[in-house]
Formats: sequence, C-alpha cells, structure tokens
Amino acid sequence: MRREILTSVLLILLRVSVLSAQHKIQNTQNVKVTIGNTEVQVQFYSPSVVHIVKVPVNDPYEHKSLVINKIPDRVSVIVKRQGGLLTMISKVLTVTLNEKNGRVNFFDKKGNHLLTDSVTTFRPKDDAGKPSYTVKGAFILNKTEPIYGIGQVMDNKFNRRGASYQMKNENTFTYSPYFMSVKGYGVYWDNYSVSNFSDKPGELAFESLGQCADYYFMYGGNADGVIKRIRSLSGKAPMLPLWAYGFFQSRERYKTQDESLDVLKKYRELHVPIDVIIQDWRYWPEYKGTDSAWNSQLFDPERFPQPKQWADEIHKLHAKLMIVTWPGFGPKTDQRKELDSKKMIINFDTWPPNSGARPYDVYNPAALDIYWKYLNKRIFSYIGNDGWWLDSTEPDHINVKDSDFDLPTHLGSYRSVKNAFSLMHNGGIATHQKETLKSKRVVLLTRSGFIGQQRYGSNTWSGDVPSSWEMLQKQIPAALNYSLMGIPNWNSDIGGFFAGGWVKGGGAKNPGFQELYLRWMQFGAFCPMMRSHGTDVPREIYNFGNPGDWCFDGQQKMINLRYRLLPYNYSTAWDVSKNDGTFMRPLVMDFAADGKTHEIGNEYMFGRSLLVSPVTKPDVKTWPVYLPKGADWLDFWIGERVAGGQTIDKEVPKDIIPIFVKAGTILPWGPSVQYSGEKSWDDLEFRIYPGADGSFTLYEDEKDNYDYEKGLYSTIDFKWNDLKRELTIAARKGKFPGMIAIRKFRIAIVKPSENTGMDANNIFKTIDYDGREINIKVK
Repeated sequence: MRREILTSVLLILLRVSVLSAQHKIQNTQNVKVTIGNTEVQVQFYSPSVVHIVKVPVNDPYEHKSLVINKIPDRVSVIVKRQGGLLTMISKVLTVTLNEKNGRVNFFDKKGNHLLTDSVTTFRPKDDAGKPSYTVKGAFILNKTEPIYGIGQVMDNKFNRRGASYQMKNENTFTYSPYFMSVKGYGVYWDNYSVSNFSDKPGELAFESLGQCADYYFMYGGNADGVIKRIRSLSGKAPMLPLWAYGFFQSRERYKTQDESLDVLKKYRELHVPIDVIIQDWRYWPEYKGTDSAWNSQLFDPERFPQPKQWADEIHKLHAKLMIVTWPGFGPKTDQRKELDSKKMIINFDTWPPNSGARPYDVYNPAALDIYWKYLNKRIFSYIGNDGWWLDSTEPDHINVKDSDFDLPTHLGSYRSVKNAFSLMHNGGIATHQKETLKSKRVVLLTRSGFIGQQRYGSNTWSGDVPSSWEMLQKQIPAALNYSLMGIPNWNSDIGGFFAGGWVKGGGAKNPGFQELYLRWMQFGAFCPMMRSHGTDVPREIYNFGNPGDWCFDGQQKMINLRYRLLPYNYSTAWDVSKNDGTFMRPLVMDFAADGKTHEIGNEYMFGRSLLVSPVTKPDVKTWPVYLPKGADWLDFWIGERVAGGQTIDKEVPKDIIPIFVKAGTILPWGPSVQYSGEKSWDDLEFRIYPGADGSFTLYEDEKDNYDYEKGLYSTIDFKWNDLKRELTIAARKGKFPGMIAIRKFRIAIVKPSENTGMDANNIFKTIDYDGREINIKVK
C-alpha cells in the first residue's frame, strides 16, 4: 500500500506532463469502474467534494439520500489511466483509484496524502425479508491523526481515535456516521441504519445495513472549510429569531395555564430577563385517568380552559410560548386512528409505558402531512405558539424486542432508517410551518438529531441527563463534537434533568445543588440556547433564594450577561447562517497549529472572539485555563492581558466563569433589557480589546420573519488597526423596514480594571452614525 501511495504522489508531481498528454485524458467528473464483483463510482460534486459509491455488480442499486440535497456542480476534472491506476484531478483534490484492489486515495493539490479508503466488504444480510448486506467501509489514517465528530456521546472524549460505538440514536446519545480530521478533511457515510463505528490500529470503519457503500469525502483545509462543505451538501442553517437567544424557562411540568403565567409574572416582578416559557407534556385531556389519549394535541378543558387567551397573555407579558409535541400517539387519539387506518404507524411501544402509544411513520410524506394537519389546527393556527419542543425524537422505545427493528416503514425496515427519525420528524414540522406562516421563523427544540437537521432551524438538547458534576463535564466535549458535524444549535437542561439525588438536602435550597446549578447556568449562557429545565427540583430562579442570596444573584448575573451579548450572539447567528460559521468552536478550529488544542474538549470559543472554560468541579477556588498560541488574551472580568501558549489559574468565586477575549476583538454590548425586543439598538457600546488587528460585522434585520432571505437586512463592518490605533466603521450595507437610520455608538477601549466585565466604564468616544463611513483615532 505504501508503494501505491508513492506511485500516486509521483503521478501528481508529474501533473504537468499528464496535462500535456492530451490523447490520454478525458474530461469528466463522474467515472464508473468495475473491479471484481464491485462497481465503483467516483463523482466530483465540487472541486473539493467527492462522492464514492460501491455496489455489488450483481445487485445494482441507486441510493436516494435523505440527507444530501445538493445537485452536483459542473466541475472541471482531468482523468488519466496509467498502470492500473485511475487518477482524477480537480483544482483542489487529486483522487486515485486502484483498478486492481479498489483502494481510493485522496490528496490535496500539493500532493499531500490525506486519506486512504482501504477495504469495502459486502456480507449478505436478510433485512426483514429483503435481500441486503452488512456493508463495511474501512479507512486508513495516520496513527496519530486526531479526528472528531461521530455525534453527541456522553463518554467525556473529544478526540475520537481508539473509540468504538454502536451508532443507535437514543435518549442522551445522538450519532451521525461522520468524522472530521485535524488535517482539514471530513467523511460522511450516508447511511441511517443502526450501525457500528470503530477505530482500531490500522483501520477506521463504519459497518451498516444497506444495499451499497455510499460516502462523501470533503476537503476544506480546516474545520471551518469542512463544515462549509457538509452544509453545502446537506443544507445551510437558517436564521433563528432574536428571541431564541434569550432565556428559556421550563420544568417537568406546568400543570395549568395559570401556573406557567404566574412563573412568567414572577420573573417580570423580580426584573430577571426572560423570553420564553415552555409547556411540557400532559396539557391534553386524560382518558379515564390513563395515557391512552397521549399527545392528542388538544387542551384539557379544566387545566387549560382558555388556551388562546393563555398564549395571548404570555405575549402581552412580552414572552414567547414553546409547546411540546411528541411523535407517538395513544390509541384513543384521532391522529392514531387515522394513521393506523392508513398503515402509517410503526408498531412498537413508545413513551409513556403501558399507554399503548406508538410512533408514526415519519418516513412517509403523507404521514408528515397528517401530523401537521392536526398540529396546525389544534395548536399553531389556534393559539399562535412560537416554537415547538419535539420530545422523544429518537424515538423512545419501550419493551425493546429485536423484531421491532424489522417492522416496516415507508422506506424499508425500521432498522435500516432508524437514525434518521429525528431528521424526518423535524423536517416535516419545519417545512409545513414555513409554508403555513412566513412571518414567524421556525424554532425547534429536539432531543435527537442527524446531519442535515441544521437546515430546519433545529436545536438539539442533550437529553434527560442526571444532575451531577460528572455529567456536566461530559456535556462540553459532547457538544463540541456535535457542532463539528455542521449542526450549530445545541443546548442542555441547565442543572441536569434528573435531580432526585439532591432533594434530601433541600432541593433548590441544597447548597450542593445550588453550586452545580449555577455552574451549569454559566455553561448554558454560552450555548446557542440558554434553557433551564428538569424534574424533581423546580428550576425557577426564585426557588433558589431571594435577591441578595449568592445563588440568586449569580444566576441573574449570567442571564443579564446573556442579554448584554445579544448583538454579538445575533451577529454570530448571521455568521453561522451566511458564512457557515459555528457557535461552539473547539479550540482546534481556530488554533489547529497549536498541537495542545487537539485534545482540549473542556473549553471552547463561543463565536469567534470569546474563550470560555466552564467550571465543572465543586468547591474550587481557581480553575486551569489553557490560552492557545497564536493570540494574546484579555480577561473579560478584569481586562488583564495574557500571552497565549500557556495555562493559567483563574480565580473563580461562584459567580465567575472564566471568559477570555481574543486580542483584537470588537465586542458589541447591548442594552440592559428584560426581554430581547424591549429596547432598540440605537445606542450600542462597542468594546475594543487592543493588542492585535480585528474586525466585526454587526448584523440586523426585522428579528422574526423570512424577509432576510429576500435580502432585507443590514450589515456594518467594524475594523480595528492596532498599530495605528484606529477604528473604521464602514458604510452600512443593505436595508430593511424599521432600520435605525441614525444612532449612537459608544466606543470603549478595554484596559485593566476591576469592573471591566459587566459594568465597564471605559467609554472613549460617543459618535453619531448615519450609515456613512467613519474613522476614529484613539490617542
């Protein structure tokens, strides 16, 4: 094999001579070759993305992807055959196919070897009476090459080398067959069956049920580039509304409409910011005291007697309503009866136990239509809620039997498509809602996910995790690996879901739980969604004490910080949507040249400027923070400047999470508000963290509709020249209805101070900005 790679490298180095031998060249981006009993297809989707399909010759099969929605670009590719080696060259990649053994090698344009597709095997497999295969695709990587991705896995691992997983989406475990290398490439194995991933010495492999081996090799040069490629294949992430970056409050559960309204009113009385109240399960009527009417999507007339008025009251309190809906229906519901009559139910038991509830066939487009028909009539168009909590989207599976996986769906056995359940369920609701009402952006909170789900505005949460310090630690690398799959929206139940172990010591008054909850909230403030939820112990801020108590004040501090960062977070959301950026950025994304970052999964960049290192152990006085090489860093709380490439011990009293700002950052600082839309951004502060050149783009639009897709938005570019000590505010680009024409910008230069963080007062100059370019010299 080493000789084969060397031969390929020589061919690439002889590229010029290859190009001159015109009689040996054909121009095509799609080649099919039969090698033994396998047909191999190599197709360039773009100069940097290659689609590989391998199919047994005696069993031709065309795979229609549930994930990939890109039509291949027209790509200029040069093809040459020499000595049993087929070489395809684009302006970015060279791919060689050994026509004797079927091995595929990938090289960058300089001839650097990236990856070898080693062996693909097909073992006949009976798939619920349909002839199929257990397909194994193997790859050879460098021995010490770090890889990331695979999904949200609660094992506290960041680098996935040496790991093995059964890839079956379940509560708290969310997989996609994808990995990204520190060398700047990624591989997506396009299969949705219950699968296996293993990385053993000499071989990384996916093993799945299927008719073919089908994968995409994506070269981006770095992590951002790979994420751009996977989103180009599977869909870009849409903008969420501004309110989605506020604070969400929930519990398991609010039993009446008055109870949730009282919570919201209490927050307003306490002047604690909040944007969203969430309604969990059993708002529907019960049937003779049982769950046989589970998820009817109707409102119980005693506990929710006026659901439209309830939603209206929430809106009058300047908040939004997110309401839960499940993929399973009890046998007494109208939905179940209709779906059953049309054979659109997958006949295994789902949550809750002993209810008779069963999931619908999300793989059937007609079933998705039926689901929305009821959801729209009974909830969305009736009460005007603002978002959906899609629980149990794995889905829950009660009394599991192996034969359950043989059950039929619209697209084949449940086993063959199981991992795409959440993708299809989210897609059905998102697509229908957008078609129904374009003035309200889709916001979905979902317990599972799969690559491609980012195109639906979905935000995956980590599931029903226990309330423990160990589990808090596991959230961070799980979130980072999930984000590296190109799915930018993620969150967790602040405080963990199951908190029963803390009840004995006083629940929300238990000092141990209070500390865990506050530290988890600090982490939650730097997730794409900041949401409090759980069972056993109520989570509303006033349950933890009163103003002046350390736990209350610490929470309020984090919630206030979240709201002051709204202009930064919303502009980051635009970077995610427009430029394929990422909210939670493991340090390896921005500092891959620093080898230490390759193994760091417990801290990350939030957006492109803020490094956060959540505290995940109790009763600590200081917390070690690694500051990567390649930048200087300023302590957010005290303004102290620290050189990169070292670990420092940051003092962390209970109300402080380590936050470091990259030198050169221009950080917008929003007004103090009680909800996201309370005040306009007509008087924004911009904090400059000197020490390097920097830039920032402020994004603004109408906050909650799809007009931005028509170009109705504005951007303002800020650039800081550190040597000249000069800030340039460029001319505004774009416009939208309600845009602020003339506004104030307060420019602050950050310097060491005890109040640099929340209440900084380093204003250097206040200017009026009317959309024309301004240059500001800082003495």
